[in-house]
Amino acid sequence: MSFDELLHQARVTGDFQPLVASIPYAELIGLRFQRFGKDVLFQLPKNDDNIGNPILPAIHGGVIGGFMELSASLHLLMTMETLAMPKMIDFSLDYLRAGRHQDTFAECQVWRQGSRVANVAITAWQAERVTPIATARAHFLLTR
Repeated sequence: MSFDELLHQARVTGDFQPLVASIPYAELIGLRFQRFGKDVLFQLPKNDDNIGNPILPAIHGGVIGGFMELSASLHLLMTMETLAMPKMIDFSLDYLRAGRHQDTFAECQVWRQGSRVANVAITAWQAERVTPIATARAHFLLTR
């Protein structure tokens, strides 16, 4: 089944698990998610393969960035009001703390969705939501 068919099926049924399972990078880093109504909580489980600095040990910054970027794209696919496919225009990431070798969570907030562009804010944390390890902003072009 193609990605477009999986996306269409996910939007009809509301089950995005097969769509996420079809994304190789999501599978590689172990991305998981839970939906609570319209809210979505993304999880990057503790995984030795995601370690970038074995001395601390800390999650590789690229894995944290990729996790947040993929979370924003998936969040938009799950919550968009249109059938447009989001394409990333810009992604800006601020690392606030080292991502320790433990579960990491991300939450996305769509600040604005127009007919052509959407703005999404992403926050990633580990032990407490009030002490994020990274924040990011993503801008998407919505194309059909």
